[in-house]
Amino acid sequence: MKGKNDTEETTLKAYFRQIQRSALLSFDEELELSRRIQKGDEIARQKLIEANLRLVVKIAKSYVTPDVSFLDVVQEGNLGLIKAATKYDYKKNVRFSTYAAWWIKQSIVRALSKKRRAIRLPHRKEELLKNIQKTYYLLNQEFSRKPSVEEIARELNEDAEDVAALLNSSGSIYSLDSTFSDDSGTLMDLYEDKSYDPDEELMKKSFREETMKYLEHLLEKEKQILLYRFSFYGGKKYTLKHIGEEMGISPETVRQIEIRAIRKLREHAVELKEYIYN
Repeated sequence: MKGKNDTEETTLKAYFRQIQRSALLSFDEELELSRRIQKGDEIARQKLIEANLRLVVKIAKSYVTPDVSFLDVVQEGNLGLIKAATKYDYKKNVRFSTYAAWWIKQSIVRALSKKRRAIRLPHRKEELLKNIQKTYYLLNQEFSRKPSVEEIARELNEDAEDVAALLNSSGSIYSLDSTFSDDSGTLMDLYEDKSYDPDEELMKKSFREETMKYLEHLLEKEKQILLYRFSFYGGKKYTLKHIGEEMGISPETVRQIEIRAIRKLREHAVELKEYIYN
């Protein structure tokens, strides 16, 4: 009688044989499929997905964990691949694998995060927790000691009570200097350097391009105010007073125009929510 591991191994082998039957695509073929997908061609979308199932397997290998089966990780990655195939835009002139990798990783990481935590957190709190943990590690190295909750909160410009509550719900944080039981190294040796992530940079660029496209639905004054208010000029968010002085109008007028512009955008830019991946 076959055990659970034998059954999973058999299933994996069958799955690998199946996905290897799909031929890899050239860049030109990917762009052509994207054109067809944007016209509603479901067969083209399926072909793009099937040709990239091996990409999901390759990425999934980096997220293997004892408490989640490899097949489950692959399945979560496939969900990200499906979303990427739907949204891939030939006009951006990038390889599909580069574009899809972000969606695949995002889907896997979110799924693993939910399965590992007994108390599931909303996505925004998950992101804040990641920032808290990253800040903890950085301050730990800078101060050569464990940073306090207040120091972490100050660095993130967050309320100390909120940071403390989130840390209590997530379990312990370990120092990067902690060693393994066999003295084979420290957590720092395994900590991923995310100072530059090309996939994330691509998504930021795509999101900015899409945002600028939807801003064209606005009057010029409405567009300029939103660009000032939401850090499109040098990454700095300007106050109502500063914008009013720049444009020769009162802060209250700026506020009213901003509200009107955002209301207009809500009618046109539903698609932008997909980049935030609610």
